[in-house]
Amino acid sequence: MRYRSTRGDESEDYSFEQALFSGYAPDGGLFVPASLPTLTAAEHLIPWSKLTFPELCYEVLRLFISRNDISDWDLHEICNKSLSAEDFDDGKIVPIKNLGSVFVAELFHGPTFCFKDLGMRPVINLLSHFATMRKQATTLLVATTGDTGPAAVRAVGDASNPLLTILVHYPHGQISEFQRKSLTTVDSECVRIVSFEGGGDDMDSPIKHTLLNNSDCDGADKKRSFCGVNSYNIGRPLVQMVHFIWVYLRVVETLGITPGDEKDKIDVVLPTGAMGNMTGGYMAKQMGIPIGRLCAGVNINDITDRVIETGLFQRKKIEKTLSDAINIEVPYNFERILFYLTDGNSCLVQQWMETMEKTQMLSLHPSWHSKLRVDFRSARITDDEMCRALRQTLETFNYVVDPHTAVAMAAADRLGYSVFEERSENENPVVILATASPCKFQEAVTEALGHEGWDKYRKTNFPVRALRTLEMKENKPYHFAWVEGASLSEVQSDWQTKMLDIVEKHF
Repeated sequence: MRYRSTRGDESEDYSFEQALFSGYAPDGGLFVPASLPTLTAAEHLIPWSKLTFPELCYEVLRLFISRNDISDWDLHEICNKSLSAEDFDDGKIVPIKNLGSVFVAELFHGPTFCFKDLGMRPVINLLSHFATMRKQATTLLVATTGDTGPAAVRAVGDASNPLLTILVHYPHGQISEFQRKSLTTVDSECVRIVSFEGGGDDMDSPIKHTLLNNSDCDGADKKRSFCGVNSYNIGRPLVQMVHFIWVYLRVVETLGITPGDEKDKIDVVLPTGAMGNMTGGYMAKQMGIPIGRLCAGVNINDITDRVIETGLFQRKKIEKTLSDAINIEVPYNFERILFYLTDGNSCLVQQWMETMEKTQMLSLHPSWHSKLRVDFRSARITDDEMCRALRQTLETFNYVVDPHTAVAMAAADRLGYSVFEERSENENPVVILATASPCKFQEAVTEALGHEGWDKYRKTNFPVRALRTLEMKENKPYHFAWVEGASLSEVQSDWQTKMLDIVEKHF
């Protein structure tokens, strides 16, 4: 399997290792597989329905990673190490709950209590494997709105590879106390943490420029490799396909449906930020998984809702919400969505992305917008609506969800699925992806349920491991201030210099 850019010519292809280490393609686009394999019921889905989660992860990744890159034995070891039942609170890794007429897939039983563990741990262990083979120091550069950073830091720590280091940046005052402590309580020479003033997307540009200037695709022999592991890295959506396939197989098993039957599709509703999780689902659908509609639940930072509903993809300033982890100005994975929407028309994708980068706005032609709406739906949810859904979920099912899952619950209800009352408007079974544990979001859960509701949850359902994190002593992070009177680009240039200085001095 070879890889290409969403903006590049098919003749310019790269190995999985090059794509994984580069993050961004040399032309500024995102890597995608040169082709997507077709999954069939007989050859894939029916046999896969009997596998454990790590075994399924191996089978899916084997389709995308050449044996010349990683042997069968090594890939098995990576999948088993990344998704060990010892590191997850539930032996199934992703259990499925039935709440009334909807299914809820709990993606949050990993070490940092969020779905990012599922995608991040295999990616980090793949990078660790290649760093060892290369005998090359590798520094991971991460920007986080709350969940990506802790998952990456924990995965790097568990990899225990002295060649692998990580620098994580989070927006000051815009992540929860638990998320912050998941970063600042880590005491390791391989980890450095930075807070920065500004919106959650504002560190993306300094990181992107650093990665493009140090691309793994230029053939140069480097002392140190820089790599980004946010969801622009192709490893993330590839691995996140696994939980979509797993969820599909578990739901049809429950319903007594033969895997792969195109007549019986499932719809999926998920809280949506950078669209990496959505992209994993769309790629799985493109490969033949019978998924009907992919439905985005977004907060008032609603660029994804606006493009699905109106065709207008326009950047706006981030507003603080109680569901901070999906506060996104521009979801970079929309570029991959457009690539597959246009059947791989990289010239058109390049034109669109250049327009977006120059004007901060892209208006899809009605024909493309109509095609987008065939596969995608969306709903914009305010904080008040999120809190109401969180309360309704507790009152109806005696089940506490985090604010992002509550956004998805409210979105599903808005879109006509039977969530809190009996209705029959949905033609397909629906699965809501629960992407994080409520233990991470005291402020939001308290806002919805009151102090009494939070105290009751903490006494009865709070994970013991999470309590330990809250009790640990924090280390003071580095801080990148906003230079008064400077433009965004000037500030970002200053931050890039400071970021590289930290790497040079400490790694």
